[in-house]
Amino acid sequence: MTESLLLTQAAFDRLKDELERLITVERHEIAKRIQDAREEGDLKENGGYHAAKEEQGKIEARINRLEEMLATAEIGSADASDGVVKQGLMVSCKLNGRPAEFFLGSHEIFEGTKFEEQIEDGDLDVYSPDSPIGKVVMGTKVGDVVSFNAPNGKEISVEILAVSNFEF
Repeated sequence: MTESLLLTQAAFDRLKDELERLITVERHEIAKRIQDAREEGDLKENGGYHAAKEEQGKIEARINRLEEMLATAEIGSADASDGVVKQGLMVSCKLNGRPAEFFLGSHEIFEGTKFEEQIEDGDLDVYSPDSPIGKVVMGTKVGDVVSFNAPNGKEISVEILAVSNFEF
């Protein structure tokens, strides 16, 4: 069973627009580039053809992922007022006693936004609800202390300090 993905209306619309652009514009452009490269002759040593085919694979993979995300999307926003950690919220905590803050949800909802660079630079941490830390903090409340084993086997304690809404 596929779990739903909580998206704001703005994030849903942005992903839907991206899907539409990929299907109606980029898919046709890459098909034209492949056809043009085919007409150049020998495909074995045709760098343009191979680059275009690789790009086509990336476009099709993104289309498939977006279709999957949108099909399981739930429109709304998480409510932080009850102090419970849930998908779609920012979590302020202490990881092994050190202050930390992260968004609990899919990093893919940030693609194409002003926050994408912050994620890439490590200025905004995003953890999936299915990640080790995501699984252990989901449903906890402010003040709770839980722990989990990191992929390297190290035990990490998490003290929940606050939850808040993320403003896109």
